[in-house]
Amino acid sequence: MSGHSFSLIPQKVPPVDSKYRKIKTMIPVPESLAIFDLLGKLESRSMHGQLPVVWDRAENFQVFDPYGNSWIDFTSTIFLANSGHANPKIISALQKMLDQKLLHTYTFANESRIEFLKKLIEISPVQFEKAFLLSSGTEATECAIKLIRMHGQSIKPSKIGIISFQGGMHGRTMGAEMLKGDPKGIAWIGYMDPNIHHLPIPYPWTTKIKNRDDLSWKEHFCNDMEVLKKKGLDFSNIAGFMIESYIGWSAMFFPVEYIQGLADFAKKYNILVAFDEIQSGFGRTGKLFAYQHYGVEPDLLCLGKGLSGSLPLSAVIGRVSIMDLPDIGSMSSTHSANPLCCAAGLANIEAIEEGKLIKESERKGKLLHGCLTKLKNKYSDRISYIFGTGLIAGIIFKNPVTGEADALFPTKVCEKAMQKGVILVHTGRESIKMGPPLTIPDDALLEGLEVLEESIIEVAKDS
Repeated sequence: MSGHSFSLIPQKVPPVDSKYRKIKTMIPVPESLAIFDLLGKLESRSMHGQLPVVWDRAENFQVFDPYGNSWIDFTSTIFLANSGHANPKIISALQKMLDQKLLHTYTFANESRIEFLKKLIEISPVQFEKAFLLSSGTEATECAIKLIRMHGQSIKPSKIGIISFQGGMHGRTMGAEMLKGDPKGIAWIGYMDPNIHHLPIPYPWTTKIKNRDDLSWKEHFCNDMEVLKKKGLDFSNIAGFMIESYIGWSAMFFPVEYIQGLADFAKKYNILVAFDEIQSGFGRTGKLFAYQHYGVEPDLLCLGKGLSGSLPLSAVIGRVSIMDLPDIGSMSSTHSANPLCCAAGLANIEAIEEGKLIKESERKGKLLHGCLTKLKNKYSDRISYIFGTGLIAGIIFKNPVTGEADALFPTKVCEKAMQKGVILVHTGRESIKMGPPLTIPDDALLEGLEVLEESIIEVAKDS
């Protein structure tokens, strides 16, 4: 997200009282300003920048503030609450653990951890035999970097190179920032790991410029690798690829043949393929994992967010031969396998299964993307692309006069939608993302999309 700050000046907005939305105060709520003021005094500003809504409670697909307002949530707290906010199964599982008085065990064994791991491995494709549990997505990224390099070094000492995509999002710790490869973002580090390399993301608006239109996507990938080779990269020294299953800020999937070309290349040179599924896993895209849209079989997955649907829990899963490379006791984290988090994770997976939420995501995704396609056709002067599948979508906006990317317009749309009772994902870029809980009813999904269109119309009129 960029450094944008939303206005904290309360605005008088039309009241809303629909089936799923209520706006009965000025927005932002005047009484909430003291809270934002206190946060500004006590907390680093790097934590701020979201829409000025004070969350009091969240249930299923709705968010409620303490002042009588309610919103349809199209963020799932940034694609975490796949099984719905405060899912009853998760609440019940957590209550059971609280009654048991087992809140923390470090890495000592506990039944909650065992049951969760059994379920996670059971539902995952067959090559994922073991897991390493952590607390956050960026920890999972760092763990994957270590496993990839340890595996490469088991083949030869110099096989430590990792290739990721320029601008991909894998977290905010040192290794994750280096994978992103943004010069501004890594300036604080002071150096760049010379064994981390970057490919350009094959955006539709850049590949046409750089390559001939008659090339296949596999040839595009080979061309991109040749650029790295000309810079001195020895392919035999590459240990792994790290790939966002879809590009976070836009919800754009890679061309299928591009990833298949990458997988073929990795097999030829004995390179591990890891997918970052932190944002995209557990039914979000209409499949258990988003990489399954590509028809490839990766070696490692980084999981988080939708893994627990609530509490801080992440994981790396892979084959035994990779996962057991680190020695006994050499990799652990203070809150790894926390019994409360594991209980939430197990209940979350069970809720996804029992509610058939992966199929529901696929079905509702067709409804969502059908509506967004119509929206793009109606407002083609403002909308250049619609990306995503299942219950994840990204709308890419452009300036109607110049055709260039427009970051201000979607920011204003997000603010307008908030005033009308819908919370969208403000990226700070030329996009709006949306990903409601997979439990959202069809009519609530359609109501939220109607508000999105109203907001686009009103912002365009005022521009």
